[in-house]
Amino acid sequence: MRRGHWLLLLTLLLVAAGWLWLRSGRGSRYANFPPTARGDWVAFGDSLTQGYGAEAGGDYPAQLASRLRIKIRNLGVPGHTTADGLARLEEALQLQPRVVLLCLGGNDSLRGVRADETFSNLGTLIDRFHQGGSFVVLLGVRSVGLSDQYAKRFEQLARNKRVLLVPNILDGILFTPSLMADQVHPNEKGYARIAERLEEAVTPVLPKL
Repeated sequence: MRRGHWLLLLTLLLVAAGWLWLRSGRGSRYANFPPTARGDWVAFGDSLTQGYGAEAGGDYPAQLASRLRIKIRNLGVPGHTTADGLARLEEALQLQPRVVLLCLGGNDSLRGVRADETFSNLGTLIDRFHQGGSFVVLLGVRSVGLSDQYAKRFEQLARNKRVLLVPNILDGILFTPSLMADQVHPNEKGYARIAERLEEAVTPVLPKL
């Protein structure tokens, strides 16, 4: 075979390899993009996900599902920490969710759990969801105290794990009385703001989800 033919064959092989790489999601900005799992979306978290402070249907997963015209399974449990999330992870994995909205960490901060432990647990949760073929959307939460000790940790985790981050989902909500049911939980209007923020974040990638 002539040298030109070898070069053409090599070029075609490299193009094919690149296409397969992108197709697998490993060559994209996010892991599992597009996802290989085929189940309904799942919102996995604590009381902020469950919708404490709002009437039935006022939680952010329900409002986001209505906006996107999809089905989202709400697996929010009030009071749960990242460790609690790990303990019940199999429940979510069995659903084979193609997209996971992951919102945990607030209760860790309230209970004084070390940030290293919190973000190690979040990393493990993301890894397990990725192994199941899910695309993960990470919802950032604020730490307790005058300064937010979590913001940069969420950014770093999102980069390292190649997930879509929606930073500090209570930003602009937490200290606005008209959007809060109590000092910690939004009301239906507050959850609507979160759903709107999530819609804006996922809309650019929605066609592949």
